[in-house]
Amino acid sequence: MFRKLLFSLFLLFIYHYDLIDAQKKKETLLSERVSQMMEWTNKRSVIRMNGDKFRRFVKAPPRNYSVVIMFTALQPQRQCGICKQADEEFQVLANSWRYSSAFTNKVFFATVDFDEGSDVFQMLNMNSAPTFIHFPAKGKPRAPDTYEIQVKGFAAEQLARWVADRTDVQIRVIRPPNYAGPLLLGFLLAVIGGLAYLRRNNLEFLFNNNVWAFSALCFVLIMTSGQMWNHIRGPPYAHKNPNTGQISYIHGSSQAQFVAETHIVLLFNAAITMGIVLLCEAACSDIDIGKRKIMCVAGIALVMLFFSWLLSIFRAKYHGYPYSFLMT
Repeated sequence: MFRKLLFSLFLLFIYHYDLIDAQKKKETLLSERVSQMMEWTNKRSVIRMNGDKFRRFVKAPPRNYSVVIMFTALQPQRQCGICKQADEEFQVLANSWRYSSAFTNKVFFATVDFDEGSDVFQMLNMNSAPTFIHFPAKGKPRAPDTYEIQVKGFAAEQLARWVADRTDVQIRVIRPPNYAGPLLLGFLLAVIGGLAYLRRNNLEFLFNNNVWAFSALCFVLIMTSGQMWNHIRGPPYAHKNPNTGQISYIHGSSQAQFVAETHIVLLFNAAITMGIVLLCEAACSDIDIGKRKIMCVAGIALVMLFFSWLLSIFRAKYHGYPYSFLMT
């Protein structure tokens, strides 16, 4: 009986020693991984990963840090213009975190390029780029850990809000100074001032109703086409399917849009407006009756054709909308 008790105590001691040894190895391995990630981050704010690095530092335990990864395709042969734009915003976000006073080893930023880690794309059943995924410190990524780029765009500010929601890490986005806007505004004001000075003896054009009407119309068309939404959300110009190469200029959801889509809508609205103006002129002007007929036919054609195209875009985005005109 005493021997059995001693043997049990010996086994318990061995088991406890193995647990301590395993825990020490785990802590050592974790410390080495964090040190390696910090070393890479000190060199580049965004860590470039291939399949091997992804499996060792993201998929394999232990890990006490989160990793935000942009899966992309930046090689020229992939012809992914959106990937380049998204990469620039991702770099801004990562630099803002790396050089902030609150920087810790709690969150790291990385990229996996398709040409350097195609096996990772296959592992995750991923067939589009760019895609942003948050890999939490514990557990597997859930649905909210995949960023909805088609809805929110890829502006650094939007990405920062998503990172804060997933990791509780607040990142204040700091962009490099951009003097293009102020220089362009200064140039425009200088041109306007120069024209006003050259025509200082004849400023009647400032009181011309057509000039102000045209300016107001341009402003209304720009605002109603969704340019302000683009400025706030920062959506991609268009979307290219990496598998088929097909480019989509119209977003399929009513909750998002592409920049190209707003340009198309602006042109359609402008064409419809031009048609209405021609109809009004045909009805009210005193010009030759033949010219008025041509203006009337042209106005009706513009309104019918471009309103039909505009309605078809609306039907494509709002699925189930029952009405159509000329085109489906």
